[in-house]
Formats: sequence, C-alpha cells, structure tokens
Amino acid sequence: MARIMAIDYGLRRVGLAVTDPLQIIASPLETVGTGRIKDYLKDYLSREKVEKIIIGLPMRADGTLPPWAQAIKDFAQELKEMFPGIDIEFYDERYTSKMAQQALIQGGFRKKDRQKKENLDKMSAAIMLQEYLGII
Repeated sequence: MARIMAIDYGLRRVGLAVTDPLQIIASPLETVGTGRIKDYLKDYLSREKVEKIIIGLPMRADGTLPPWAQAIKDFAQELKEMFPGIDIEFYDERYTSKMAQQALIQGGFRKKDRQKKENLDKMSAAIMLQEYLGII
C-alpha cells in the first residue's frame, strides 16, 4: 500500500502529515515555507509512494469559504497537473487548529514550542488526516 498525505496550506507555511504505508497511523511530517512546497513535494514523492493527498479547506462555521481559499484551490490544481497519478481531495479542516493546540498541550510541549506556528501547522495536518482516516 501507499501513504496518504495531508496538507494544511497557508499563505506563509504549509503543514504536512502522512500515514504509514499500511495507512494505520497518521503523523506530522514537516512544515515548509509556501514558496518551497512544490520542490519539497517533488523530492518527497520521488522517494515515497503516496496514493492520495488530502488538502484542507478552511470552511467557516456557516459553511462558506474565506476569500483566500482560492489560493488553496489553485494550489490543488497545480498539484493535479504535477502529479497526475495521485488522487487529490479537499477536506473540511474546520477547528483543526484548535484541536492541534490542545494536542500540543496534552502532548507536554513547552509553551515556547506550542507557540511556534510550524508545530501547529504540521499537527493540524496530522489531525485532519486522523479525522479523514476515522482515527479520531
């Protein structure tokens, strides 16, 4: 089997998470600057087999998308063109940042580490992937 990857796309940073090859465990992978994400993915996907990429859409409580969500849709379209053999899906990432903050607290991360956006972004991606898999 191949891995599933989750992407928490932001205008500055992108949080990444992946499953193990058996798709049982979802773990934070990395946080990459938005300008470097395509090169990072080319490198990672050349080394690891990924069958699906889940991209978070930041739905509002009323079910609408913020204006900057178009950047996420554009990014997803670019990924479809770059990696035609990989399924790309959107996933409602509502509340994953709050859940990630709680996970960092429960995980015993120091306050200084919890305040680093990089940790929050990759943890948000992991939570989104865990929800997608039905783990949480």
